[in-house]
Amino acid sequence: MTGTKKKSVAIIGAGSWGTALAQVFTDAGISATLWSRDSTVAHSIQTQHRNPKYLKEQLLSPSITATTDLDSLVIDSDPIVCAIPTQQIRSVFSRLSKILSEKLIVNTSKGIEVGTHATVSEIFRGIAPSARYAVLSGPSFAEEVAKRLPTAVTVAAIDPKDAEMIQKMMVTSTFRIYRSPDVIGVEWAGALKNVIAIASGIVSGLGLGYNAQAAIINRGIAEIMRMGKCRGANPLTFLGLAGTGDLILTCTGPLSRNRRLGILLAQGKTFEEARHLLGGVAEGAFTARSATELARELNVEMPITEQVNKILYHGGTPQKALTELMSRDLKEEWD
Repeated sequence: MTGTKKKSVAIIGAGSWGTALAQVFTDAGISATLWSRDSTVAHSIQTQHRNPKYLKEQLLSPSITATTDLDSLVIDSDPIVCAIPTQQIRSVFSRLSKILSEKLIVNTSKGIEVGTHATVSEIFRGIAPSARYAVLSGPSFAEEVAKRLPTAVTVAAIDPKDAEMIQKMMVTSTFRIYRSPDVIGVEWAGALKNVIAIASGIVSGLGLGYNAQAAIINRGIAEIMRMGKCRGANPLTFLGLAGTGDLILTCTGPLSRNRRLGILLAQGKTFEEARHLLGGVAEGAFTARSATELARELNVEMPITEQVNKILYHGGTPQKALTELMSRDLKEEWD
């Protein structure tokens, strides 16, 4: 960063991922401030260098600051990192449209908006059309990132110069970023892998074995690629870090909230019961609904996603879903 203006990054959302990203930025020598709705969380980060709700055991860098004053933080910072659940983005950012003008938004949220079927880039395009946009995604559990375990992710931006800037701003000895021009592909890969992770959790919870889990992951990437192709994504994106990399991690890793949701559903819990036990947002549950509706509109075949949606919202059972998936008409693998 020699010879360039010092950047001050605003991270909107002091959950696990926002907190971990603040640690990455400060490790890279970039000033980072977390925004939290909860004054107790902001005060603890500011004075005790710990997040009392997320990553509780992780001592944070003393240079990480926190605030509850969203407007002032966004005015004084660039880029703006979005680390809140997808379904909250519109309500949090809508009143900031003028402030966001010309700033770089770096999205780390993974999901499709319920009702509109909008990706996060489409949400921000409606809120702040002149803002620049990038999306950061890949196999990256927040807990491991915060502990500085080796991690590699992808950043895709509308302007390649923005992707290169973020790449340089976040590079550390344990955090590596690759660039991509495919914003659409990275967003859809990140959103849909959470749905497949719920299915993978169901397979694990039912004790169906590794063969079945491998099949779910592989057929899951086929669904993701079909939707991605329909939306104009580069197919190679789905074979990269944001695609199969993130999919494998989220489908198999014990830290995956979406996978844990699937396990609870397999144990006979309703969606509402499972949500209460998780104690946090599993984005795949919302994306399953939006993706199923959109797939029907676009005539895109997504049988796993459709079965997850049935289990979550329409009284379906994991056992019935398995029967329906295994009894589908025989076909070519890449039909």
